[in-house]
Amino acid sequence: MADSTGSTPLLIGVDMGGTKIAGVVIEAPRTHSTSKIRVLAQSSRPARPGADALVDDVTALVGALTTQLSAGAGTVTAIGIGTPGAVDETTGDVNDIANLGITHVPLASAVQARCGLPVAVENDVNAAAVGAARLVEDGREAGETIAFLNLGTGLAAGIIRDGELDRGSSNTVGEIGHIPVEPHRWRCACGQVGCLETAGSGGAATRLWPYASPPMPAILDAAQHPHHPHHEQAVDVRGTIIAAIADAIDVLAVTVDPNVIIIGGGMAKTGAPLLDAIREELRVRGNTSGFINALNLPARLRLAPADLPVGAIGAALGALHVPAAV
Repeated sequence: MADSTGSTPLLIGVDMGGTKIAGVVIEAPRTHSTSKIRVLAQSSRPARPGADALVDDVTALVGALTTQLSAGAGTVTAIGIGTPGAVDETTGDVNDIANLGITHVPLASAVQARCGLPVAVENDVNAAAVGAARLVEDGREAGETIAFLNLGTGLAAGIIRDGELDRGSSNTVGEIGHIPVEPHRWRCACGQVGCLETAGSGGAATRLWPYASPPMPAILDAAQHPHHPHHEQAVDVRGTIIAAIADAIDVLAVTVDPNVIIIGGGMAKTGAPLLDAIREELRVRGNTSGFINALNLPARLRLAPADLPVGAIGAALGALHVPAAV
């Protein structure tokens, strides 16, 4: 695919985290959803607090990515950014990026002014959902509903129906981490008690298991070995975390009914052992509930690719149809 100048259109995707900002350059894919995503460049830099620093860092990352491109690789036509916080997709403004101490930043307009390219801004979990859905092909058919369950510092989901993001009426359709049903009734950063996020997220795992970083592989390993000095604690912590994740999957199943649930985020890098533990918990629940058993949830689960920057790729894909800069 080439633009009117004969040059291949390229897209930059930026994934903003609390400690790191990661970016990619990809070839703009064909409209056909199964075309392979080609990553031409990758880079990252530490995230710094404050709105001005954020714009500076995104601009610097864009510059670093473009310098990696070989001659004749193509022309960058747009930038997509996935960010935490409350995103206005129309203006590209973002409010309340708590991890970076930002109350408000006109992110799209500021980056566009600095880089001279059109910019699309999306919620980070939604952006990751777009990337994961595109990368986890798995023989799916058009029109399916896909849920991306992000097990990061928090717990949230992105929902894709018929190839389009479902944001709900106020961008909260996937905030299942704040359903207050977790039995320990721990207080959540949102102000409620008992949110699923307080037990089923990467942040929860770090709090509950201070002996290793990342914690989840160590928790699963210690729970399997009776002679481990923290074995009993590991069994308890494992049960708490996996139960909360399974609860989140149950919620997605009965509210969204997705064909596929993709597990992603930092905790998902634990890989197959985590997926096996979640599937086993769902099977146990199915053994005592014909209703849950009939949903066949273990078969719906997939892992997001651990070797690709899913969020940045999804952010780039979100810039595919952004209007040209003026």
